[in-house]
Amino acid sequence: MSDSKMANTASGGFWNGIHQGMGLASKGMIAAFVVFTALNVEIAGELYSAIRGWVETTLNWYYITAVTVMLFCCLFLMFSRYGGIRLGDDDSRPEFRNFSWFAMLFSAGVGIGILFFGISEPMFYFDTSQPWGYSNNPFADKAGATAMDEQRAIAAMRVTYFHWGFHGWAIYVTVGLALAYFGFRRKLPFTLRSALYPIIGDKIYGPIGHAVDLLAVFGTVFGVATSLGLGVQQMATGLNHLFGVDAGLTTQIILIVVISIVATVSAVSGVGNGIRIISEWNIYLSIVLLAFFLFGGPFQWLMGFFVTTLGDYLWNVIPMGFQTFNAEGERAWQGGWTIFYWGWWISWAPFVGMFIARISRGRTIREFMVGVMFVPTMIAFFWLCMFGGNAMYLELQAAAKGAGETAGIIDLVRAWDLPSALYGTIDQLTDIRALNWAMAALATLLLATWFITSSDSGTLVITTMLSMGNDNPPQKFRIIWGLGEGFVAAVLLAAGGLKALQTASIAAALPVSVIMLLMTWGLFRSLKEDPYILAQNAAATAAKAA
Repeated sequence: MSDSKMANTASGGFWNGIHQGMGLASKGMIAAFVVFTALNVEIAGELYSAIRGWVETTLNWYYITAVTVMLFCCLFLMFSRYGGIRLGDDDSRPEFRNFSWFAMLFSAGVGIGILFFGISEPMFYFDTSQPWGYSNNPFADKAGATAMDEQRAIAAMRVTYFHWGFHGWAIYVTVGLALAYFGFRRKLPFTLRSALYPIIGDKIYGPIGHAVDLLAVFGTVFGVATSLGLGVQQMATGLNHLFGVDAGLTTQIILIVVISIVATVSAVSGVGNGIRIISEWNIYLSIVLLAFFLFGGPFQWLMGFFVTTLGDYLWNVIPMGFQTFNAEGERAWQGGWTIFYWGWWISWAPFVGMFIARISRGRTIREFMVGVMFVPTMIAFFWLCMFGGNAMYLELQAAAKGAGETAGIIDLVRAWDLPSALYGTIDQLTDIRALNWAMAALATLLLATWFITSSDSGTLVITTMLSMGNDNPPQKFRIIWGLGEGFVAAVLLAAGGLKALQTASIAAALPVSVIMLLMTWGLFRSLKEDPYILAQNAAATAAKAA
């Protein structure tokens, strides 16, 4: 690591290897938010919700435009002459083999999310009960799919793919590519601030740069903490389903402690050991669970459904990305779902983008773009289709038996018991109770291991930023921040303030989105001056002169 990356970090004492001002400011900022939220849950919830509500209803056009711009910029870079630029020195090569790379990409990016929402989200869009007073799926209604039949099931998967597809991954790619380029090729500190170097120059080392990185630390800590707090609720539901264990607060706190300890050990061991190994095992175990959903369900129907829904998404993805609803109910739906998702992807982007960059050294821009944007997305689509497709098929079969008949899964979603929807579906896939039980146990285990890979990655990202880009940050601080994330989750869970902080994280996505657009502009400016491109230009000029 170059000396510039160690600029302003302490050379001894407690803060050795860490920027002392950043370390103090980050801990003080997080402590203030936790204390304020835990002691004033209702006031904090109302405040954060008001900010988020204003963003979702007033700036929906901005979020839609910003995310669409990022997507088109990514597609352009993928097929442009910049695609041959290597993220590192010209002779550098990838640190990780493709399987390990894909496993870590998927683990950090969407792992626990598609397990938690894989059934409940498509089922919500499939439903027509309008529990909040407006349509569950305006896209389906506009297309005339107003009955709970196979056409509406296709429309439900289209919206699910939209929220978990290319637009979301373009957000991660934007941050990851900028950080990898400026960190590995331009040799700047491996922190979010470095992506602004083409715009503000050496000011990245001053207050502006500190503010950018602190915002990234804020989003990472509270994104990981709130996801852990909400995730253990589903894990506790699984333990209750499997063993009759009480799913209350005590069980959830114990789960947080265990997961935080394992995640911290993984973070201390580093990317090449704990994080890589757990990510790879996540993939192996996920293949087993996915095979159960594929072969335990209606195989032929599911494969046909996947091909149909994938084609439907690809045909509609561009117009959906530009759709802005103006009617009151439709605008409320878009704010609560699409804008919420774009905000959530953006709030996680500094964390996931930095981790993606960290594991992508030595790859070309084109290889990075294709690998990060397409491979995890297609895996996620197949996963969502197998999970959501099975649930909707069970409901379609139940409805065919008589009016008002249900498989019970949709009733769980209507009651907003989302954690139970997963287990309710697994129980009905086969008649072999022991197999269903084993797969429910596997799903519960995966909820924990998928989260561990997100938590340990987050810990590594936080300590990397606070150490001014050191890709091997001090182990002492990995332990402090790894356990600290769990502590934040436990305190907020006990106080009932998790959802309030989740809302605050979404609201914080607004300034992050502005930074991301500036990063994109700065990246294009720098790529034009890259030695690889200048060499191409010189060769072209020489060829014309000859």
